[in-house]
Amino acid sequence: MKVCVMLTSILTHPGAAHKDDFLACATLLTLAPVPVHRREPTEEDLANPQIAVIDVGHEHAPERLNFDHHQLPRDGVPTCALSLVLAHLGLYEDAREFCDWLETAEWFDCRGPVDTAAWLGTDRDILARLNSPIDITILRRFAGQTIHQPGEPIWELMRMVGQDLVDYITNLRARLAYVAAHAEVWTLGDVNASCKALFMPRTEPMPDEASAGLSMHVEKLGLEQEVLALVYPDSRGQGYGMRRFNDDPRMEFTRIDSEPDVHFTHARGFIAKTSASDPARLKTLLQQALQA
Repeated sequence: MKVCVMLTSILTHPGAAHKDDFLACATLLTLAPVPVHRREPTEEDLANPQIAVIDVGHEHAPERLNFDHHQLPRDGVPTCALSLVLAHLGLYEDAREFCDWLETAEWFDCRGPVDTAAWLGTDRDILARLNSPIDITILRRFAGQTIHQPGEPIWELMRMVGQDLVDYITNLRARLAYVAAHAEVWTLGDVNASCKALFMPRTEPMPDEASAGLSMHVEKLGLEQEVLALVYPDSRGQGYGMRRFNDDPRMEFTRIDSEPDVHFTHARGFIAKTSASDPARLKTLLQQALQA
């Protein structure tokens, strides 16, 4: 992400707040710790390249940090303010690949709940059941002030959300390359079996999240129908964690609960932890957990 800008403030619309304007502002806060204003922009605001105008103003002019999508064709590809900000920062393509929620957020903001539910192949009522009090409270508090300043709870939360989002997008590409260089695909059973596991060995230094990127690597290999389990270093010990891939029921880790080197299995059978570190022993445990 290479963006050189002297950002002095961020401005977005007053009234009800939505995920796209909140996240667009949060992402831009990673560039500079500036206040976030909630009001209608003036012509001077739109002309000032040091004021980012988000989701309002009827203009998409990234050279002046104006990111509104409401003037775009209503039948065009769903594009929200966050999409425009991520594109300006050079992060959009990776975000679409790595963030499964982004396209849904674009649809919801541009097409509304009815069309989005139809696009997802579900009912509108199902979307309502996915609402979280976390989302509701944060967006309501964000909408409830005309200005958010550094040091205030919502501002600090916004910056954390933006930083985590940018870090996730920018670091995952490197993480996937790291996984590709070290991960191994194991065949469970005889060499002709279609049941496989993805193994990530312990490396030095150890990444903060040893299992990060493993599921995406399986998808890139095109082995979603064959890989049943992921095996990765336990961040709390010298052994390994094992979990189902895509919650495949053929892998039932309660079957190895009585093994002396297995110190945890979830009652629903989707995850286990073992002190074992020898690949041969790990393969044996996986074969035992494999449902006949």
